[in-house]
Amino acid sequence: MPLRSLALEKRGHIAYLTLKRPEKQNAIDGVLLREMADACEAIGADEAVRVVLLTAEGAAFCRGWDWESLPEGARADPFGPLAELSRPVVCALNGDAVSAGLELALACDVRIAAEGARFGLPEAAMGLVPMGGGTQRLARLVGRGKALEMILTAEPIDAQEALSIGLVSEVVPRAELMARAEAIAGRIAERGPLAVRYAKEAIQRGLEMPLEQALRYETDLTVIIQTTEDRAEGVRAFLEKRKPEFKGK
Repeated sequence: MPLRSLALEKRGHIAYLTLKRPEKQNAIDGVLLREMADACEAIGADEAVRVVLLTAEGAAFCRGWDWESLPEGARADPFGPLAELSRPVVCALNGDAVSAGLELALACDVRIAAEGARFGLPEAAMGLVPMGGGTQRLARLVGRGKALEMILTAEPIDAQEALSIGLVSEVVPRAELMARAEAIAGRIAERGPLAVRYAKEAIQRGLEMPLEQALRYETDLTVIIQTTEDRAEGVRAFLEKRKPEFKGK
């Protein structure tokens, strides 16, 4: 797949997505959005991919929108193709993630940050409202109060504060970031791929449901899993005290 602003590479069961506009601090333009959607479509069609690892080249993860190169009439959720992937997405935040950069990270499932990275939604300081899902995903992740503070003050937070509020799950030295993100992605890739997909689906959809309905949905997915070859293999491997060999079936 020929890509200009984004790299897509597969190693084993991990698909690597890398933002490749370091000269623009990986600012997001229309080309990158189209390429991200195309890459996500390719990942979704590849049954060998079990987890995605997103990162970026350069000192910053992403400093926001490339306002001069954005198309008119952008979709309501520009990062929906990434958020809607059935595979888990691990985000390695190698530097600052602000505006669209933070919104892109929020569309991922697990976020690991490098020391020194900063995070924020500065749109209110420019007389704007975050337009890439920030008002919705941030509040769902860190709670209404902290999301309101960050969005209304338009002030960034550092990596340690991001860790304390649950915006990221770990903060590591930059030199160790990719190794740590790959370790997490690798661990996920070793798990039952159907179980991982269904668990992600149960959480994502369940959060939008009343608790009773969400619990029924969880039970439905559990019943489906019971009929799979992976479930039988997992039980056999446990009884035989060996590592399971999952096939995603």
